[in-house]
Amino acid sequence: MRNTIFADANSDYKKARYVICGVPFDDTSCFRKGSRIAPQEMRAASYNFEAYTNFFDVDLRDINIHDAGDLGVAENVDATLDMISVHAEKYVTDGKIPIMLGGEHSLTYPFANACKKKYPDLGFVVLDAHMDLREEHEGERNSHACISRHIIEEVTKKYVSLGIRSGTREEYQYVKENNVMVFSAEDVFSAGIEKILKEINDFIKGPVYLSIDMDAIDPAYAPALGTPEPYGLTPRDVRSVISCLAPYVVGFDLVEIAPAYDSGNTALLGAKLVRDFIAASAKKLDWNNNLNTD
Repeated sequence: MRNTIFADANSDYKKARYVICGVPFDDTSCFRKGSRIAPQEMRAASYNFEAYTNFFDVDLRDINIHDAGDLGVAENVDATLDMISVHAEKYVTDGKIPIMLGGEHSLTYPFANACKKKYPDLGFVVLDAHMDLREEHEGERNSHACISRHIIEEVTKKYVSLGIRSGTREEYQYVKENNVMVFSAEDVFSAGIEKILKEINDFIKGPVYLSIDMDAIDPAYAPALGTPEPYGLTPRDVRSVISCLAPYVVGFDLVEIAPAYDSGNTALLGAKLVRDFIAASAKKLDWNNNLNTD
């Protein structure tokens, strides 16, 4: 029998600082479907890990985490986005940090948009192999291949993508014409993640929504993906991003795992990255609180 809540998510909603929710939807996925089962696979995998993480010196049992379960979805993407936006806005309005487990990448929009309403100066950082800057894909405007275009044009211009190594000629042209801040996986390999993160921090300077499409990671580490792309980031690169940005993150998601395409290792890595985010965020929040009371 599979565990139905994320490990160590033992708080009720009222007390929780972090609210986890799953969105089991993958209707616009265009290569491999199956990310709809990823939320439950990550929940099951989360029980593999100790509550205490030495890397951050944080015990997740000391943190108020609530798992709200999987949100209801519809048969089509437009209706699904409308349905989950109600929950996203409630979590953010109530002062929670939402953690959305996808599902496909189109599901990011309602959560980022909810954060934007509360934090007008919101920045958006996405780790992704793909540009996702199309106006539409296969006749669908809200395809997972269009999410970054919607974020830039409808949510915030303070946008950064990291890990890119795939896109159409038109998407690369859009980046040039609009001065979009994009760092390829080759940039990270050549310059090092620390240098890239300094540039990102200098640009964002404020609250940020962090979205992790797991295909940002090289498929050698994470093969069970909707659209795998070789020559990607390492898991340590991604952990560095999480560690650096966590103090400023007001919303977080992890999407696009297709669990059927390996024996569970990608869901395991996804669950670990979610736990790393909570630990890194809580560590920085505790440090800031202590600083303010001295």
